[in-house]
Amino acid sequence: MKYAIIAGGEGSRLAQEGIKAAKPLVEVNGEMLVDRLVRVFADNGAESVTIVYRDSMADVAAHLKTLQNYGINGRHTPITAVEGHTPSSMHSLFAISEHLEDAPFCLTTVDTVFSEDTFKSYIDSFTTAISNGTADGVMAVTEYIDDERPLYVAVDGEMNITGFLDEKSGCNFVSAGIYGLKAEAIDVLRGCITKGESRMRNFQRALLNHGFRLKAFNIGKAFDIDHATDIAKAEQFLHSAI
Repeated sequence: MKYAIIAGGEGSRLAQEGIKAAKPLVEVNGEMLVDRLVRVFADNGAESVTIVYRDSMADVAAHLKTLQNYGINGRHTPITAVEGHTPSSMHSLFAISEHLEDAPFCLTTVDTVFSEDTFKSYIDSFTTAISNGTADGVMAVTEYIDDERPLYVAVDGEMNITGFLDEKSGCNFVSAGIYGLKAEAIDVLRGCITKGESRMRNFQRALLNHGFRLKAFNIGKAFDIDHATDIAKAEQFLHSAI
């Protein structure tokens, strides 16, 4: 399984609230966000992790170099670090797409915090769906709305995704920012870029328009670390999940 992390955000809101570290290096439960994801991915069969980060973040570049050389707690996972300065998460994915075009992959943003146990169940569901040919992708969703501009996910009775919506419109779920997809999704992504599209949600809509069978997986609570208060909420959640 290939994994990828979009780590291009500046964390400007965090900085305004007194958190001076670049977002990938912000600590939750004493662990940097990017380190936690690499560790969790390694625990779930990562053959590689590709990370795209903002080219102005020298401290992030240095830290990723340390991870490449020394791993986490002596445990090495192949890491590819890609510099970028992209206008959206969709463009960040495009910047690393050549590293993901030959195998199923799981992608998330660096500031996503979730239960490790539930994530393992999500990955098991994704790999089973891909190997059985019952889906072309599995998207993590949550009923916990903690995003300022959530993407609502419409599903049928069997958790097949029927739409990605900007408004609630009766939906119980929102995107948790974790995407598991077949490699063929990269072709759809490149088509979106060619057409001048932007935003990850428009890529997801394009997947449905191209006939991709997408399943939703309820991952429980998931947090985006956008504000200083989000760190405390995520830490409290992780402590309660132990």
